[in-house]
Amino acid sequence: MLMELLQLLVYGIVLGSILTLGAIGVSMIFGILKFANFAHGDLMTSGAYLGLLFVGLGLSVWLALPLAMAATALLAVALDQLLYRRLRRTAPVILLISSFGVALILRSLIQLIWGPDILVYRTGIQMPYRVGDVILKPDHLWIVLGAVGLVVGMHLFLSRSKMGKAMRAMSDNMDLALISGIPAERVIVWTWIMGGAMAAAAGVFLGLDTRLHPVMGWGVLLPIFAAAILGGIGKPYGAIAGGMVIGIAMEVSTLFLNPTYKPAVAFAIMVVMLIVRPQGLFGRRA
Repeated sequence: MLMELLQLLVYGIVLGSILTLGAIGVSMIFGILKFANFAHGDLMTSGAYLGLLFVGLGLSVWLALPLAMAATALLAVALDQLLYRRLRRTAPVILLISSFGVALILRSLIQLIWGPDILVYRTGIQMPYRVGDVILKPDHLWIVLGAVGLVVGMHLFLSRSKMGKAMRAMSDNMDLALISGIPAERVIVWTWIMGGAMAAAAGVFLGLDTRLHPVMGWGVLLPIFAAAILGGIGKPYGAIAGGMVIGIAMEVSTLFLNPTYKPAVAFAIMVVMLIVRPQGLFGRRA
């Protein structure tokens, strides 16, 4: 029982690392633009398949990762400039509905280009590491280390760079930031760049952990939003804690529940948090 719990904790940390990257993107976009981007899961899928495209050109997964992040960041900025920018002054529900449409378009394009079949980055059997009776796949180790590196990079960007500080200022108080002369459009573009890059990394890591299929991002959208809400929607640092809590809870729940109900565990945690502390763990009361 103890070894099984430790093994599930390992899986939970891996899943939590993936959810953390996705939740950071959701939180950053909500923090600046104040709308829930329901296309974020399919943006993750787009990043995963763009990574597959570069792998098909002969690159390793780890060389394809930064290229996929850059390409997905450009895709996110293009979606904002072509669609979302024109709808920012409308009611938030219009933006939300439009993001559903974007999600369907991205998913359909992926199915048209790559087809509906399950794909993988590489074939073959990996020799796992063993720590006692706990098994750790090499890909799992690299996923966690990669997520840690990206989170540290995001922290340095937000805390040290001029643009990062401007993004934090706009997230905390939009009106005051605009009065202070912060270039809103440039900040919004950088928000989409960061959100798209994080989404692509989450998608590639999810594809490494499981398989690639057109609805892979949509399938983890609920846990990602649960992680963002748990940490405090709009708070990237809260998304880190929320992602780890949700990931570990989903995996450990399989000790008592059928694995099919893992998304329901994330939903239950989200509902409880909305009832008990709507602002999230790291949010503050309005």
